[in-house]
Amino acid sequence: MLTRLDLRGVADGALADLLPPVALDGDGPRAAVREVLEAVRAGGDAAVRQLTSRFDGVDVAETRVPEAALAAARAAVPAEVGAALEAAAAGIEDFHRHQLRPATTYRRDGITIAGRAQPVDRAGCYVPGGRALYPSTVLMTAIPARVAGVPEVVLCVPPGPDGEVPALTLAAAAVAGVAEVHRVGGAQAIAALAYGTESIPPVDVIVGPGNVYVAEAKRQVAGEGRVGVPSAFAGPSEVIVVADASAPPALAAVDVILQAEHGPGGRAWLITWDEAVADAVDAEIAAQVATSPRRADIEATFAAGGHLALVDGPAQAAAVVNLVAPEHLEVICETTASDQVVAAVRHAGAVFVGPWAPASVGDYVAGPSHVLPTAGTARFGSALTVTDFTKDVHVVTLDREALALVGPHVMALAEAEGLPAHADSVRRRLAPSP
Repeated sequence: MLTRLDLRGVADGALADLLPPVALDGDGPRAAVREVLEAVRAGGDAAVRQLTSRFDGVDVAETRVPEAALAAARAAVPAEVGAALEAAAAGIEDFHRHQLRPATTYRRDGITIAGRAQPVDRAGCYVPGGRALYPSTVLMTAIPARVAGVPEVVLCVPPGPDGEVPALTLAAAAVAGVAEVHRVGGAQAIAALAYGTESIPPVDVIVGPGNVYVAEAKRQVAGEGRVGVPSAFAGPSEVIVVADASAPPALAAVDVILQAEHGPGGRAWLITWDEAVADAVDAEIAAQVATSPRRADIEATFAAGGHLALVDGPAQAAAVVNLVAPEHLEVICETTASDQVVAAVRHAGAVFVGPWAPASVGDYVAGPSHVLPTAGTARFGSALTVTDFTKDVHVVTLDREALALVGPHVMALAEAEGLPAHADSVRRRLAPSP
């Protein structure tokens, strides 16, 4: 099922040329997204409604979901699903509270700098729809924002065929403490959040995963300086499973499949240095996919992004992982090999180690947000955290003695840069009183 890459004997410096590039569909999405952004910026709610009819096939007269519908949805979900939502929310909140930083005070030679993390006023969370329901993404985006102290958290979700947001998604919004939910998706949702419309005030930060059009829309509005967007590209899902002979083939196979079932555009890899493992896992993948209710989505992912890499050993496996920089990495190996791989991996959104830690645990209940870098952006990006909803504010105070100490340096540098008023702002303060 997976396209084989035999990398054995290849020097690390030559690996990059042999790995398939990430396909982001070239200029097509860029142009299409630009058209949507311009339409919403000019047309507001009317444009959002027209685009929703065009792309989702439904007419949504009012984008906002009544608050009462959220509480009703929470009350209506089956007890075991409600309990799972509450348990996941509690773990996510607890983990992200550990990311909060206390206010700091720094002093040096009469200079005092008070630092604090200040939350943004309004955050927009995008939750995908269409191929599946993602109440977990509601929790994984809205709860970190709420923990960060954001006073207004807004949720945008594509409407279903009936023009409504799925009840399970609304239930998750109620659990996460989100009051403002809009039934709008795609690039038009990102445009509405960035520019604002008559019914959707603009936000300061936009987070959440989506298809290539959603990710491209976030990138474009961020490039305009319109809104903050985490640097990582949160696009179609990815996984690499590194396995040796200690890994049960059925478990390695299902873990390659689990992110592929999100649908086309993602990547699903198996890396091993044992040809027998490669054959056994590939056969198991074929057997499991044949009976999967999401077979079409899995096969679509595998067609363009499914690969099986044969490598020399743990060191080369880690080298390949670092070049791909996957969203999810699973390492199912005996202890020594596992330690070697994990120690050498520098670029991955989230790493899951051992046979008892499938990536699905991270998708729902482990605690860190499952909004992770894709398309190689794990080279410089990371999981969504509370810091994505805050900015550092520094309050600087000096007394006269401190200014007298550092003032000559300020004046020297300002004059060297040709900025006389900068220098004069210090000189005037230090001049003897008349």
